[in-house]
Amino acid sequence: MLFLVAALLLLGVVLGSAAHLPLPVTLAVAGVIGVWLLVFAARERLSHRKG
Repeated sequence: MLFLVAALLLLGVVLGSAAHLPLPVTLAVAGVIGVWLLVFAARERLSHRKG
């Protein structure tokens, strides 16, 4: 439950700051986060296949 509250609080902070940034900056940051998540998912999938 505490994890859920912390995640929602973090989401609120991120969305609040994104509302004050210019659109190109927001999209660039979203792209970087998306690429990071894809790399993380690929590494996790590859590590589970080896083990």
